[in-house]
Amino acid sequence: MGALRIITILIVSLLAAGSVVTAHNITAILSQFPEYSEFNNYLSQTKLDDEINSRETITVLVLNNGAVSSLAAKHPLSVVKGVLSLHILLDYYDNKKLHAISDGTTLSTTLYQTTGNSPGNVGFVNITDLKGGKVGFGSGVPGSKLDSSYTKSVKQIPYNISVLEIDAPIIAPGILTAPAPSADVNITGLLEKAGCKTFVKLITDTGVLKVFQTAAAKGLTVFAPSDEAFKAAGVPDLSKLSNAELVALLQYHALATYTPKGSLKTAKDPISTLATNGAGKYDLTVETAGDSVTLDSGVGTSRVASTVLDSTPLCIFTVDNVLLPTELFGKSPSPSPSLSPETSPSSSPAPAALSPEPAAAPSPFLSPPAPPTSSPTAGPAPSDGPTADSQNSNASNAVDGVKAPSLIQALVTASVSVIISSVMS
Repeated sequence: MGALRIITILIVSLLAAGSVVTAHNITAILSQFPEYSEFNNYLSQTKLDDEINSRETITVLVLNNGAVSSLAAKHPLSVVKGVLSLHILLDYYDNKKLHAISDGTTLSTTLYQTTGNSPGNVGFVNITDLKGGKVGFGSGVPGSKLDSSYTKSVKQIPYNISVLEIDAPIIAPGILTAPAPSADVNITGLLEKAGCKTFVKLITDTGVLKVFQTAAAKGLTVFAPSDEAFKAAGVPDLSKLSNAELVALLQYHALATYTPKGSLKTAKDPISTLATNGAGKYDLTVETAGDSVTLDSGVGTSRVASTVLDSTPLCIFTVDNVLLPTELFGKSPSPSPSLSPETSPSSSPAPAALSPEPAAAPSPFLSPPAPPTSSPTAGPAPSDGPTADSQNSNASNAVDGVKAPSLIQALVTASVSVIISSVMS
């Protein structure tokens, strides 16, 4: 009993130490600084705050209210989102690391690179440690000028999130001339090009397309199954559905809000669809594993495969499987606690039927890779460089807790195994 008690205490201690890692809330961080209220506001409007909060390692290059207001006054929200995406680096930089860059210059991947709308080096930012203690920022496109400079450090939660102030927006070639979305965007053309012709025919024949087009002006997210998804084994014969049921099925594949991938990754509660007509009806549950997002209808799951369009207020994704709501097709079978063979339903008690073989784990969502994350390299900042007046914080300053990475869990499991072996031997 004494050995068992020791093992139990050690297991609890290890799990407590490794079960929670820090998370961040960019909205809460910036709310402490009135001079960045406009930047914070546009992060929320464009849902970039969700994308920032969903990533474990990030650097936000923040602009003051004057710089953001000048940008927003001349360009639509979709363009503002593109520019701000270029100010979100998928790596951790603080004052020390900025002044310790190898060879004095580097290209850093930004959130804009992950949108699929950034050819060449448009989605990269050039960071250069200049003479005199200054650090310049500019587009990663060759020949671009370093039009922005680092002014000060604002906030760090090492090595989770860093907020740094720069004095001017980083503008990549062509980013300000990107066409703004409109209510008459060619949804069917985009879907056909993405390999969703069957879905296009269904929404056109049933009139659901008009519902999508009307909703797109205020906010719409579409999950379009690929043509292969409709041919997959287990997909019900849709010709047996009534017109009302088919309409409900198709509307189940859309949300009446602009919900980009970052927002999906932070969704904790079931989300309502266009088919939702009451509490808990025609809802979807979101499951996240790394950068992969899976939608669960209660009957089955479907991976968000690719982004067709992400331009405020319209977002279109392709999904691997047809989403089958429980309201139309019933709930998925429950896993059996025993290994009894599948049996037909009867009124007398019988062993539960075996559930179907689980689907293969979803493959990671393909997006341009970010540079490998590394801990800041120590190095003194030049005496005349920007002051590091950041409000640094440690793990206890994090806003929320999230599950430990699989690496930590693996280490905990290995440690427990060693402990048990040692005690029992």
